[in-house]
Amino acid sequence: MNRDCRLRGHRILSIDLDAVAANWRALDLMSDPTTQTGAVVKADGYGLGAGRIARRLAQAGARRFFVAVAEEGAAVRQAIGPGPQINVFSGHMAGDTEMIHDLDLTPMLNSIDQVTRHLESLPGHAFGVQLDTGMNRLGMEPGEWEAVATFILGAGPELLMSHLACADEPGHEMNAVQLAEFHRLTDGTDVPRSLAATGGILLGSEFHFDLTRPGIGLYGGLPFEAASRTVALALPVIQLRELVAGEVVGYGCSWLAEAPTQIATVSGGYADGLLRALGNRAVLWAGDVPCPIVGRVSMDLITVDVSHLETAPRTLDILGPHQTVDDLASAAETIGYEILTSLGHRYSRRYIEG
Repeated sequence: MNRDCRLRGHRILSIDLDAVAANWRALDLMSDPTTQTGAVVKADGYGLGAGRIARRLAQAGARRFFVAVAEEGAAVRQAIGPGPQINVFSGHMAGDTEMIHDLDLTPMLNSIDQVTRHLESLPGHAFGVQLDTGMNRLGMEPGEWEAVATFILGAGPELLMSHLACADEPGHEMNAVQLAEFHRLTDGTDVPRSLAATGGILLGSEFHFDLTRPGIGLYGGLPFEAASRTVALALPVIQLRELVAGEVVGYGCSWLAEAPTQIATVSGGYADGLLRALGNRAVLWAGDVPCPIVGRVSMDLITVDVSHLETAPRTLDILGPHQTVDDLASAAETIGYEILTSLGHRYSRRYIEG
């Protein structure tokens, strides 16, 4: 068996900040000019770098950002400086008081306990309230809200919000149920309201209220089919080898060569967020030519059949013009969110803007 060893190159994760900004502007134009468009940059900007993403979106006009926990607000505040609001979905948790104060974060309070903690520890500090309208995940339950609404409204919340469970399924009956419940709980409060993330924006104006909160659509993912692509990932070929019929590839010997085959071993694996489920299912691309993954994805390596290529590749694309995060997710039977947020920090990141 021939062995053609090559120098290990860089794994280049290209992140197009201008495309992220273009997606934000496109989603912003879908709502009325009186509706503000925020930006969700939690999970380190869906894995792409919250600071760089937030700074570019602030340049594009975003003035309200959302993170999952207070700790995530630090990188965003450092990037965008004072002024724009940073909302924390998890609210005011124990131990967060100093950070909320020092970083000027706005917690979305999810329970009576959080309301008590916030108003007692940071009187006069901005806050919002998250309401549960049927998803049963985060937010004050209807009965809880109704019992204390007058008191909370008297304290001056800056935003009332809820989250749709099935917005990526336009025909799902839960969308109308949650919309009606959100109206029931918040009509007449005279407080700015927010219900729609990316999927909710696409459902139409009745879901937009005063503020929308696009997340996955900013980063090129479904359900925003018209989104500009924001990421590309090229993996270097470490080694080429020639197999004869009957030889196997990888852990568990899960792939058997039925004919002479050329295998490229590329640098990347599940430690880099390239899921094990892609083994024997997904493809990489050499320009316009698909090349199937053969064998299991291992921690640092992926093996690919390149027998049909005319020339030996130096790199293969796993994300690029022919394969989106959602295409890759489909091969792994997951969602684009998981692919994006799993992309690790072992890549050389190249940001494109200007």
